[in-house]
Amino acid sequence: MNTTLESLNWRYATKRMNGQKLDEKQLDGILNAIQLTATSNGLQPFSVIVVEDEQLKRKIAPAAFNQPQVLESSHLLIFAAWTEVSKERIDSYFKQVTEERNLTPNALSAYADRLKTNFSKMSQEEQFQWSSKQAYIALGTAMVAAAEAKIDTTPMEGFERSKIDELFGFHSQSLGASALLALGFRDIEKDPMVDAKKVRRSKEKLFIRI
Repeated sequence: MNTTLESLNWRYATKRMNGQKLDEKQLDGILNAIQLTATSNGLQPFSVIVVEDEQLKRKIAPAAFNQPQVLESSHLLIFAAWTEVSKERIDSYFKQVTEERNLTPNALSAYADRLKTNFSKMSQEEQFQWSSKQAYIALGTAMVAAAEAKIDTTPMEGFERSKIDELFGFHSQSLGASALLALGFRDIEKDPMVDAKKVRRSKEKLFIRI
């Protein structure tokens, strides 16, 4: 059985994919991992759009500078972070927690009020940046889950956010595209990085022990 470290050594940012499709079980495994990922205060301040439709991928590709993985992937995940951490969104989350944990109605009111106060002091851009950081935690979780299932991934920041936002109508949903993640399988004939040595900073340089 592969360990997490073996899986992380196996994975790399795949440059070319072969178009092979994930089955539903494989896809669900990654989506379940995203759903279970850690986020600050548990708010999960993002949505994940799962794109399989080939025509839609072709519309996305120019906004992602025609990176081939967009079209060659099995699925393209779009992590869309909240541009507004509103009182309504906070109330909705704490209502769910209260109901699912069988708490008294006001058990978490003070906690919720603190969050509302904190976010009300942030600009919309600051709220988006905070939400994007949470989305990136989920992005990392998805990449690890995919690697453990021997599914390749390519995380992408190289895209024009305004075009993606317009294509999906994110503005009206108080969302903004934060990152893309292509899911699929490496093309061992076309990908120049398939056998490349993994290069990382040494532990001595990376870690500071105090």
